[in-house]
Amino acid sequence: MPTKNTPFRFGEKLRTVRERKGYTLKVVAQAAGVSESLVSQIERNRVSPAIDTLLSLADALEIDLEYLFEEYRRERPVRVIQSDERRHVKENGITYEEVARPVEGDGSHAIESYYITIPEGHETQRGSYGHLGREFGIVTEGECELHYETKVYHLKRGDSISFSATAPHTLVNTGEGVFKALWVVTPPHRFG
Repeated sequence: MPTKNTPFRFGEKLRTVRERKGYTLKVVAQAAGVSESLVSQIERNRVSPAIDTLLSLADALEIDLEYLFEEYRRERPVRVIQSDERRHVKENGITYEEVARPVEGDGSHAIESYYITIPEGHETQRGSYGHLGREFGIVTEGECELHYETKVYHLKRGDSISFSATAPHTLVNTGEGVFKALWVVTPPHRFG
């Protein structure tokens, strides 16, 4: 990984993709709106391109920016939540126990996960109007119904479900005893 004083070196990747595609320096330069000489200097890491030039070259070569920047990502820490350190939220008798916490910088890939415990006869309220994102759950104990828009889905132990969270949705404990599930939500909204 480069140090702060080491310039980013995109040249090798740009040249490799250009050669694989059989493009000449001239073709890429014209498509990117820069000189052939500049493309050559960037490929040999003699010049560090301005961001707009780099974006134009990536577009001309149909390169995903992730590919160009993959080795320059920060190392992401591994986050462990000890079982006795989990945060709990209680709403209307329902308990949410945090399992995975969103990591700053994950942007649109951020998730949160929690165990949800719904007492017999109770139902969730928060999703009743819908919200941005997606949800996934797997039932670990009991039975429930997912009311999703105008449809009802019956879930029992071992069943899993995923859905767009933008539609109104509620979980109703319809079984005898407690209902428990592991739930994953993106983007985070309960503990975030």
